[in-house]
Amino acid sequence: MPDLEVLDGVSLELQKGELACLLGPSGCGKTTLLRIVAGLEGADGGEVVLEGGEAGGKVSQVGMVFQQSALFPWRSALRNVSFGLEMRRGRGRKEAEERARELLRLVGLAGFERHYPRELSGGMLQRAAIARSLAVEPEVLLMDEPFGSLDAQARNSLQEFLVELWEKTGLTILFVTHNVDEAVFLGGRVFALTARPARVHRVYEIPLKRPRDRTSPGFVGIRREILAYLAEQGGPQGG
Repeated sequence: MPDLEVLDGVSLELQKGELACLLGPSGCGKTTLLRIVAGLEGADGGEVVLEGGEAGGKVSQVGMVFQQSALFPWRSALRNVSFGLEMRRGRGRKEAEERARELLRLVGLAGFERHYPRELSGGMLQRAAIARSLAVEPEVLLMDEPFGSLDAQARNSLQEFLVELWEKTGLTILFVTHNVDEAVFLGGRVFALTARPARVHRVYEIPLKRPRDRTSPGFVGIRREILAYLAEQGGPQGG
């Protein structure tokens, strides 16, 4: 079976402290690109550079939130968030759990430290997953459709939460989504990929002030423009 070419000379640059979205047709390679940036997969060519150094092998610089929360079901929310810290040399369990408590407060889960994943809602699971990624103090946070499985109300609530978190922390965030409404609400810029093998075809600047009004003419106009582009690339995407 011939090798499947997924990406074709993808080139993009994020500014420090930017919240940007990656959007494209289903199956075009968005998740693959994120995994390469995270150092979880290799690439046939090119490089990923963070602050002058390659990301590969420097996992502490990059945190990743997956489509599913992937929390350990046998560990409480507190112990899930503290896990990465406990694995680091020089961090005792007590110190790790104190930091985990701070992060759970930051993501709005104070009071749920002792709850297990089965006792948390979908939105709470994703908040805990974000806290776990923040525990290793990443310079870049990669998010692979983390809200895709949630209902519309929970999804909108977490989008608002993520913007507030980004404003508080100044993190650099690259957010993958299939949902155009989500991309326009979150992103300062939206990188639109072509169909596979993917390349960056267009970068949409989103000049809307925050908090963003999804019903405003500016928001609706940008959303319509991106939907039209995606329809040309292989079918319209959700939202």
